[in-house]
Amino acid sequence: MARPSEFTQEIADTICQRLAEGKSLRSICLADDMPDKSTVLRWLLDTARAAFCDQYTRARELQADGHVDEMPDIADDGSNDYITKTNADGSTSEQLNSENIQRSRLRIDTRKWIAERMRPKKYGAKVALTDGEGGPLVVQVLKLADQEAQANADNPAS
Repeated sequence: MARPSEFTQEIADTICQRLAEGKSLRSICLADDMPDKSTVLRWLLDTARAAFCDQYTRARELQADGHVDEMPDIADDGSNDYITKTNADGSTSEQLNSENIQRSRLRIDTRKWIAERMRPKKYGAKVALTDGEGGPLVVQVLKLADQEAQANADNPAS
């Protein structure tokens, strides 16, 4: 069976649903019943498919929200943080599983990075410009002609 290459709303809905659930476009397009990734990208660039582009954009926003929702679950899951190690004498001891902890950190950092780039206004770093005391930054713009007029008014002998 050949991969679908003709646009249908059913395929578009499936792609967007899977994106919103957190799947990557790459993994979605690996399925035999889905079009090739280049076909989907071509559909997104087609001005006649603006509705699909809007639907896809919204699915990507939902995907970012889903990644953010997963982060506390990953952080709170300590189920594999310790492993039982059998010693040479047959006794057992609990040992910190740093590999699992590092993997969890990587999973959170990856989701955070993706969310910040997919929805920078919502999840990106906020930068506030303030003065030295933390108050609002005040910017004054002076014209060179105004400065010369002020200098002449201050020094009438010139």
